[in-house]
Amino acid sequence: MSDIIQLLPDAIANQIAAGEVVQRPASALKELLENAVDAGGTSIQVVIKDAGKQLIQVIDNGKGMSATDARMSFERHATSKIRTSQDLFAIRTFGFRGEALASIAAVAQVELKTRQAETELGTLIQIEGSDVKKQEPVAVPVGTSVAMKNLFFNVPARRNFLKSNPVEMRHIVDEFQRVALSYPEVAFSLFQQDLEVFSLPSGKLSQRIVSLFGKNYQGQLVPCNEETPHVNVKGYIGKPENAKKTRGEQFFFVNNRYIKSSYLHHAVSSAFEGLIQNDQFPFYVLFLDIDPAHIDINVHPTKTEIKFDDERTVYAVIRSAVKQALGAHHVMPALDFSLDVNYQENWTNNPDTKVQVDREYSYKTFNTPEFKKSSVSGWERLFEGNSNPMPTASQHSDEEHEILTFPSRASSDESRFMIPSQEAEATGTTFQVELSYIIAQTSTGLLIVDQQTAHERILYDRYLRQLKSAQGASQQCLFPPTVQLNAGDFALVMDMLSELYSLGFIVEEFGKDTVLIQGVPADVQVKNEKELFEGLIEQFKNFKNELSLDKRENLARSLSRRASIKKGQKLNSQEMETLVGQLFASQNPNYSPAGNKTFVKLDLNNIHSFFGK
Repeated sequence: MSDIIQLLPDAIANQIAAGEVVQRPASALKELLENAVDAGGTSIQVVIKDAGKQLIQVIDNGKGMSATDARMSFERHATSKIRTSQDLFAIRTFGFRGEALASIAAVAQVELKTRQAETELGTLIQIEGSDVKKQEPVAVPVGTSVAMKNLFFNVPARRNFLKSNPVEMRHIVDEFQRVALSYPEVAFSLFQQDLEVFSLPSGKLSQRIVSLFGKNYQGQLVPCNEETPHVNVKGYIGKPENAKKTRGEQFFFVNNRYIKSSYLHHAVSSAFEGLIQNDQFPFYVLFLDIDPAHIDINVHPTKTEIKFDDERTVYAVIRSAVKQALGAHHVMPALDFSLDVNYQENWTNNPDTKVQVDREYSYKTFNTPEFKKSSVSGWERLFEGNSNPMPTASQHSDEEHEILTFPSRASSDESRFMIPSQEAEATGTTFQVELSYIIAQTSTGLLIVDQQTAHERILYDRYLRQLKSAQGASQQCLFPPTVQLNAGDFALVMDMLSELYSLGFIVEEFGKDTVLIQGVPADVQVKNEKELFEGLIEQFKNFKNELSLDKRENLARSLSRRASIKKGQKLNSQEMETLVGQLFASQNPNYSPAGNKTFVKLDLNNIHSFFGK
């Protein structure tokens, strides 16, 4: 039997490697940017056309390459970063695997121009699909320029899997931001279709953060510094009140390399415990400086995952650093010794602080409403007969009228809401409990409806119909607000313009990374159009990160979550009856879009069993 195992040709091996290294245009940009930084460039320029599908060009003023090095850089496993296996545990550069340029050249048309400072002429190399087409001397500035054209031109199946231009551009911006944050002392610029998107001068980390994410971040940055023998932590965290519902603005850098680590993210989240809600994510840009011998970065081809030899210590240091930063800058609430029994006597016995403590208690205590004294006690009146179920105005104080709500008895001749046929003859009262649940009496028991999840189901069905029919009513904004977005969110909005219009939003481009909101959905009661729109984008990104939803379903779920009636909102009888009626008119009234129950039915038999009947 003949031998069947053989070595793959280099071109095929490079295409296979490209499947891991170059997944989309943003992946190629990441590799080119990291090479530019490793080359010692102090000014790096990025040119993008057609969201990277047509062109990605990275130009740096680094040290350049000789003609031999330029040709060798496209070979597999050719690198200047390591010589022996021991060098793997002392790496402080971005690249070391020697796969990036070879993988990019296997699936794109690449043109490399480079020159060293000590030579008069540089080198031009053109490669298509791992095949060298041209190599010749050329007059170029000192540094390196790599132009990647027509990505996946020889792998059409991979090209068909690329997303729309705004989506791919958003990924490109994300990679650009990560590299730009890791080296604030390097000047970066990004051009898309000959328009300047970013122009970042060299400076401090705080300046780079503000330049990338907007001026509103200037007032929310809290410096974080911690030095230990094992690891040093420095950077900035955001104030708790600026935490968002979506991930995306959390950055960890280990020896200036961006990494992803849910374990370390939990360390930061635990430091914010009690200051933000469980579903919120604080902003942070944290740099960890650690001996390379204690980490392993050769875990994944993208090098965004690393392993620590003592992960628990790193976790504890990060958590301690963030907590200390929050406390040092008066972000965390101060300890209230006046509420501690161990300190109570010492404080009140001190005449200098007694007045302050008394004043503090006056703000933190309140008086519960009391029934007006009468010959009948409150408990007796609570269990009085049905002959006079509604208390008269003379029985209550003015304060009680503002707090207690008594429902009116509905007519027994009408069906109060649309429910299944067996409940068609339902009668009874409809009222709220804790301003969160609607209680409705039926002929066979009680319905307990969660007003928020029920309204989410109603709005979700409505918005989904509007998106399918592309017919959404809009109300014009009297004073149209402008919303400034970061480059990634702006690209996302531009990709969703038609869907937003179907929902009733009228959004127009208004300069660089800014949109003008001319109208909002007519059926949404909103006081702040800007807040509604920003919340919609944040919710959309949140669902996009957590769930695999198409654009329409994600938008419908996001807007229904933002526009729904919230817990704690008071409803009158008509509003409660309308909401319950619309819920049972839905095709799936039992569950909200998130899968939570919208109502619970309590049968009379179950109620009787509570009392042993």
